[in-house]
Amino acid sequence: MQSESKVNPIDFGDLRRMAPISRKAEFDRGTPVDRYYVDWFLGSRADDIRGRVLEIGDGTYTRLGGGRVTQSDVVALSVDSPSSVVDHLDALARDCSSAFDCVILPQTLHTIFDVPAAIRATYRVLKPEGVVLATCPGISRLSSDPDTDPQCWNFTSRSARRQFGEVFPADRVSVVVRGNVLAAVALMHGLAVEELTAAELTHVDPDYELMIGVRASRPGSDTSI
Repeated sequence: MQSESKVNPIDFGDLRRMAPISRKAEFDRGTPVDRYYVDWFLGSRADDIRGRVLEIGDGTYTRLGGGRVTQSDVVALSVDSPSSVVDHLDALARDCSSAFDCVILPQTLHTIFDVPAAIRATYRVLKPEGVVLATCPGISRLSSDPDTDPQCWNFTSRSARRQFGEVFPADRVSVVVRGNVLAAVALMHGLAVEELTAAELTHVDPDYELMIGVRASRPGSDTSI
């Protein structure tokens, strides 16, 4: 027999359901909530996007650098073989090590099984004083189609800081988080940015990490390959 609640009952309304409101928010409701935070983080670090830039994806965020970017290199993230990103970075490290002023890894590392290898390869392709900007999912739902989103991991700010801190000097790694319980519920249900207010989106509760943003830089005194 179910015991009687000792607190005031909650009116769950449309949220009292076993299935999400939408499994394809990015297609039928608007902008996904986690994308809002990714855009915010990379937009806030636009000054770092300069010189020769390597982006994993389609070059969307490289354009934030505007005239500061002198050369743009793009590596597509293959859903069939996410580990190919590591292979490509390793090849770049051999052929043109210390070549990039900035490497952008938007929502990439969670699809790669060997995360440390990806971070080490990223370090090697950066010039001294070069910067990597990475975003990682914290609280998230798995894609209903693993063939299009081969997610291996979720991150926390602690795990992201430790992973990068084992390759980059700890004092050159900074981590920020964004998210709150309402944004997390909205993301789980497939609701869109357009259905929340700016105040609801920008409120930060460190107990609910939806997006982890990392900025790490290679020391200027490091000329090793």
